[in-house]
Amino acid sequence: MSSKNTSDRPVGVVGAGSFGTAIANILAKNTDVILFARNPGVVDEILSTRRLNDISIHERITPTNDLKFFAENCDTLFPIVPSENFPKLIDDLSPYLKPYHFLIHGTKGLIVNKKNWEKDESKRISKDNVFTMSRLIRERSLVVRIGCLAGPNLARELAENQPAATVVASRFDEVITEGQRLLRNDLFQVYGSKDLLGIELAGVLKNIIAIAAGALSGMGFGENARSMLISRGLIEMIWVGQLLGADTRAFLGLAGIGDLVATCSSKLSRNFTVGVRLGKGESIENIQKSMEETAEGINTIKIIVRLAKSYNVRAPITESLYKVLTGRMSIEDALRFLMKSPFNTDFDFF
Repeated sequence: MSSKNTSDRPVGVVGAGSFGTAIANILAKNTDVILFARNPGVVDEILSTRRLNDISIHERITPTNDLKFFAENCDTLFPIVPSENFPKLIDDLSPYLKPYHFLIHGTKGLIVNKKNWEKDESKRISKDNVFTMSRLIRERSLVVRIGCLAGPNLARELAENQPAATVVASRFDEVITEGQRLLRNDLFQVYGSKDLLGIELAGVLKNIIAIAAGALSGMGFGENARSMLISRGLIEMIWVGQLLGADTRAFLGLAGIGDLVATCSSKLSRNFTVGVRLGKGESIENIQKSMEETAEGINTIKIIVRLAKSYNVRAPITESLYKVLTGRMSIEDALRFLMKSPFNTDFDFF
């Protein structure tokens, strides 16, 4: 731990997307914040207008595109960038990271460390090939005290100061305590969990189910169908989570059921929106081209379907969505397949 007094130093946020700026604004209610944006134009826009993407940027937030300045002036960092950009971010940031830094990430995705794994479907993916963001931080930097944020945190609602809550998960009590101290306010509750892996995976896997829920909505189906999908989706999340070593209890709280319900029910969810557009007949290529921010669930589907196949774990929702994304099945046929899946028990994971 640094000898510096962390309470007197700014907190860092990496990533000026919708979620990153929302978290920066929440943090700014309690402390000074340095917001790193790779694009100098974004820094200039914040400095000149104190706004970004129609969102006001708190006066206690200082934008920068200087990683060295960023890391040297902040002891606690919140990296919140798409998973596809996360490895490069950590590699670029790593020279400036010290063992005293706290890193609490807010990225809900996975990385596969096997070359050309997407192109060759015969290649087996093992659990060792699949990296959460916390594992990536641990293996590519000197940072020891690592945590994550997960929960029903739709960025637009956070930006509008609507009531919400999140979970800070870490193996270290001091990371949880610091996350709660920095983030908690009258409208934002912060819970703690020691199950870092479980909380991370809950946030990652629900994106798959959100795409499926959106597809049902896009096809014109109602609440009965969505409720069925959410409940079966939760069970599938737990099966996959258990395969990857997560504790089932992580999926039954705010970062599991809470986040699942929010993202399976809201047009503010990027993954739900992808599903809606799929359900209305759009191609995944057109959807991705027109989206300004990443829908992590698309890549997660590709990873989990290959992982489940390697270990003979059933993941029918994920498998069906994968076939839709790769043009091997229509969205209508995927629904028919799921309705005929032979599950005789409601749940069997306890």
